[in-house]
Amino acid sequence: MNTLQRAIALGFGAALIQALMLIAFAWPAANMAPRDLPLAVTGPQAPMVTEKLNQFSPGGFEITSPADEAAARQAIKDREVYGAILTGGGAPRVLIASGASPAVAQQLSAMAQQLSGAPAAAAVEDVVAADPDDPRGGAYGAMVLPLVMSGIAGGVLLSLLVSTVTGRLVGLVTFGIAGGLLSMLIIQGWMSIVPGPYLALAAVAGLVSFAVAGTLAGLATVIGQPGIGLGALTMLLIGNPFSAATSAPEMLPQPWGAIGQLLPPGAAANLLRSVAFFDNAGATKPLVVLVIWAALALTLLALGFLKSRGATPAEPASSPKSDPVPA
Repeated sequence: MNTLQRAIALGFGAALIQALMLIAFAWPAANMAPRDLPLAVTGPQAPMVTEKLNQFSPGGFEITSPADEAAARQAIKDREVYGAILTGGGAPRVLIASGASPAVAQQLSAMAQQLSGAPAAAAVEDVVAADPDDPRGGAYGAMVLPLVMSGIAGGVLLSLLVSTVTGRLVGLVTFGIAGGLLSMLIIQGWMSIVPGPYLALAAVAGLVSFAVAGTLAGLATVIGQPGIGLGALTMLLIGNPFSAATSAPEMLPQPWGAIGQLLPPGAAANLLRSVAFFDNAGATKPLVVLVIWAALALTLLALGFLKSRGATPAEPASSPKSDPVPA
């Protein structure tokens, strides 16, 4: 392939990546709607309200019926549902949790008018409110992308500039600790957009940084520089747009909303909400996801270490893309 052909191929490749990025980022936003969104309905008119909801949005809600208002409130605080509709004693009342998802809270608030059947909208109460400095959750949603991008950058730098497995591991641990502490110092201490315990939030941010950067560094250690591209594209083109950081997994096209929660960006957004707003309720699943990704990173680094140990001096030198990484 001559220079002109290579230039044309690279141009087409860049155009393809651009198209994929447009699809990945714009398609979920254009198709945002509730899909089996957990919602509680309780009270004497619960069957009638449930029927209205099914007519309003067929398949949009996964409706449960707590025993009473107290149980509905607890279900919201436990992150079992995104909101609740209380019937009996007049017009229905709507409980929301903007801390769980401002987008869902806004949609439930808009539904309150239709549910009331009266000129005045049904009463709406925010049981678990978002941070008052970020009531619409815009800053929170914007927080996830820098965490992912910095993790990608950290993984790339360690892969290209540190030649040993041990050195990469030390760099990853340093990045995770320092990155978590510094990022939450900025987000919570300076910007004040996320409540909750500082050290716990910093630990989550550090785990995310380690998982993302470690996956890239681990892939690069095992399969060379193509692993950097594979890891970066996975985190950026799949993980970030389907993280549901600005909405909810049940608001995205399926199964992508669920898949997004199995990748570090989605798990990070979910876990940070649990720690910041819900006193760790619902934290188990996203924490396990992040721990698995961190363990995968360590496993890849260990495989690279064993690969370098198994190399013999008689092996011919190969390109940097496939060279085993020294221990």
